[in-house]
Amino acid sequence: MTIWGCGFLATKLGLQHAAPFTFLALRFAFGIVCLSLLVLVLRPRWPETRAEWGHVIVAGLLMHTVHLGGSHYAQYLGLSAGITAVLLSVQPLLTAVVAGRWLGEHLRPQQWAGIAIGLAGVTLIVWHKINVDEATLGALIAVLISLAGVTVGSLYQRSWCPQTDLRTAALLQFVSNFIVLVPLAWIVEGAVVRWSWSLAASIVFLVIGASILAVNAFHTLMRRGQATRVSSLIYLTPIFAVALELPMFGVVPSLLSLAGIAITCLGVAMVSLAPRRPLA
Repeated sequence: MTIWGCGFLATKLGLQHAAPFTFLALRFAFGIVCLSLLVLVLRPRWPETRAEWGHVIVAGLLMHTVHLGGSHYAQYLGLSAGITAVLLSVQPLLTAVVAGRWLGEHLRPQQWAGIAIGLAGVTLIVWHKINVDEATLGALIAVLISLAGVTVGSLYQRSWCPQTDLRTAALLQFVSNFIVLVPLAWIVEGAVVRWSWSLAASIVFLVIGASILAVNAFHTLMRRGQATRVSSLIYLTPIFAVALELPMFGVVPSLLSLAGIAITCLGVAMVSLAPRRPLA
């Protein structure tokens, strides 16, 4: 969650130099290079059937092209960081509903309360960044598409790729996303890039930190734990973003944001620390 919190700032920096699809295409091109070297050295297991290959690719397109494309375009179209963060923070609630309905995960009342409290805390953290005037229809549609992509994609990979090696899965997903994004970048955006060291730094950080380390850690936790417990950790992402804004941009968190941080931590603790035995 620390890396994803930093990722918000790195993405904001990168989008100043390239439009969303173009920026993501560059990101996955670099990711392919990094993971190809890793796979050549470590030689992990590849998917063994066509069905397994298909499931890995579908999960990757949902988690990356749909989720990141939607969230990046929401910011690119002017949606405030506050509204984006609040809307994407609905994911733990959606995960709880879907997991309870189709995956047989039954939550205790304490966990449902924790989800609601965590969402309220996130809202307070980013309240000063919420600007309803910037919420255009296109931007709202983009962020809702992003929300659907990350929720369905994470649960899809958990359910249909439980034994797939995450290193080869990530490489396959990077390649498939790159193949989809390149024509989108060219047709929709003209693939215009303003090259700079800050663009390169944001891509390196987002690939190695977010797309490889953080995403693989997230999927590992999803495989081993309750989906709702793991997804509730996403509430912590804005906390790290707020903490980093102070040394990077000199933005001092308000008392409301500090209260939101405390409330968010309480909500996550209520979800994560609840007894694991399901209700009868």
